[in-house]
Amino acid sequence: MDLNADLGESFGAWTLGDDAAMLRLVTSANVACGFHAGDASTMLSTCRLAAENGVTVGAHVSYRDLAGFGRRAMDVPAAELRDEVLYQLSALSGLARIAGTSVEYVKPHGALYNRIVSDRAQAVAVVEAVAAFDPSLAILGLAGSEVSRAAEDAGLAFVREAFVDRGYLADGTLVPRGRPGAVLAGDDAIAARAVRLATDGVVVADDGTELRVEVDSLCVHGDTPGAVAMAGAVRSALAEAGVQVAAFR
Repeated sequence: MDLNADLGESFGAWTLGDDAAMLRLVTSANVACGFHAGDASTMLSTCRLAAENGVTVGAHVSYRDLAGFGRRAMDVPAAELRDEVLYQLSALSGLARIAGTSVEYVKPHGALYNRIVSDRAQAVAVVEAVAAFDPSLAILGLAGSEVSRAAEDAGLAFVREAFVDRGYLADGTLVPRGRPGAVLAGDDAIAARAVRLATDGVVVADDGTELRVEVDSLCVHGDTPGAVAMAGAVRSALAEAGVQVAAFR
């Protein structure tokens, strides 16, 4: 089972999360590409740390929304979105190469991630950008989503993701941020949730519904308070359950 985290989200004078500690725990790093967070220096240093720790690098692409951390709904024309994803991929790929590593996959962030679960046009725009840049790249996202279908149609690899620290609705989508139960707390409970996802493919929704999910990668958010302790608890619990933690690439 892969363990991924959103990292490289510091910007200028603002520091967010403990990337160095997280990169000793996760196997894949979703590195912010400057549109929702991150800057050139942060992107380069995060790629270097990932390379030093043998962690796979992915491009965490977003709507252009620094002020809203990429979590605000935005109506971006499909062609413009395609080009902006290409821009972000190009920037991170160049810095990753200088850091001695490479971008292996793409994971959309925040509002874009949620939008392409159900919006076919926006999903296709993202897939078209990835295919144009490098069709060998994988896309990391929610199973059964429009982006998963668009990736399959384009012949791209799709990696199915589940979240250990986010609440789920009964339809399999995430509880919107700002609503109670959107972000979970309690390391032991989150670790147990991760083990059940990895071993049984089951997660409990906010209304108590047990959802069957297909998952290749588990996400822990690097900006969640106590993220390092939570990721450590998840990794230890997976090991104790006999689940091998390794990057999907």
